[in-house]
Order: sequence, then structure tokens, then C-alpha cells
Amino acid sequence: MVIGVTLVNVVPGQEKAAYNELVGVKGVKDVYHVFGEYDFVVISNVEGLSALNKLVDTIRESENITATQTIVGAEL
Repeated sequence: MVIGVTLVNVVPGQEKAAYNELVGVKGVKDVYHVFGEYDFVVISNVEGLSALNKLVDTIRESENITATQTIVGAEL
């Protein structure tokens, strides 16, 4: 299993729409609205790096998302 932590920036004023999209992405386990440099922290749990890459690509396809940064971890 691969755990992804994706930091997400959204179009100002589109936080609610972006949240609704993020929680609907397959593989996303938790979405946290945060304050500071990023708007959301998305926690995902998928089978491998290629699945994580596809998940992040899906997030980036949203018109409400302006930028992402992903940190990859693995279960021990």
C-alpha cells in the first residue's frame, strides 16, 4: 500500500466545490480544509505508485484546483 498526502490549492471562492470533488475521488480517504499556503490536505491510500499518480492526475483535472504537491509514504 502507498499512502499519499497531497497538498492542494484551489481557485479562491471555490473551496466548497473543490471539497465535494475531492471527497468523491476513488482512493481518497480523508480531506482536511487547512489555512495557510494550501487550502486542503488530501490523504489517500492506494495499491501502488501508478495508482497514486492516476489519483493525483484526477485531482489536477478539476477546474477548481490550481496546484498540488504530493508526499509519498508507505505502510510498514
